Amino acid sequence: MTPQVFAFYLFAIACVGGGLFTVIARNPVHSVLWLILAFLSAAGLFVLLGAEFVAMLLVIVYVGAVAVLFLFVVMMLDVDFAELKAEMAKYMPLALLIGVVILMQLALAFGVWTTAEGVTMAVAPDAIIGVGRHNTDVLGRVLYDQYFLLFQLAGLILLVAMVGAIVLTLRHRDWVKRQDVLQQMYRDPAKAMVLKDVKSGQGL
Repeated sequence: MTPQVFAFYLFAIACVGGGLFTVIARNPVHSVLWLILAFLSAAGLFVLLGAEFVAMLLVIVYVGAVAVLFLFVVMMLDVDFAELKAEMAKYMPLALLIGVVILMQLALAFGVWTTAEGVTMAVAPDAIIGVGRHNTDVLGRVLYDQYFLLFQLAGLILLVAMVGAIVLTLRHRDWVKRQDVLQQMYRDPAKAMVLKDVKSGQGL
């Protein structure tokens, strides 16, 4: 067994195990830690495939931002997870049914999997790198040349989704003091500050 094959099996088992324990772990903090392990293992698999740029994106974005944000939210918020699990138990049969359907679809897709013509060189990672250009360069040319409009459209959809989430969750509360930018801009400095001549010993 070569070191590359051993590393593949190691990362693959760690990725599948991390995903499994993310779902079945009782402590939510442990679930997030298992999720981080799954992300790091997936990044290792991308490195073995010769996609170092995608692997670093996975580590920086998902492990360094998303997973750590989940961890802080879970540790800082006082959430009654026992109540959440009790509510989740009611939907367990439906969730199992959906899981079985998804597994059947994956089995059907794997059963009819065939290699397209002209991609035989993609079997080995060394063959991909030996083309003469780095995979980051090739990925950038594909995204910003061949699929430029689709890439920009995907970014626009994400922007609209973010604005929509902010609008739907925004609540104006009467007891919260809000900032009035126009009032701050149009204020008169002569009326905004009052000088008092306080004599010694009298106080305010």
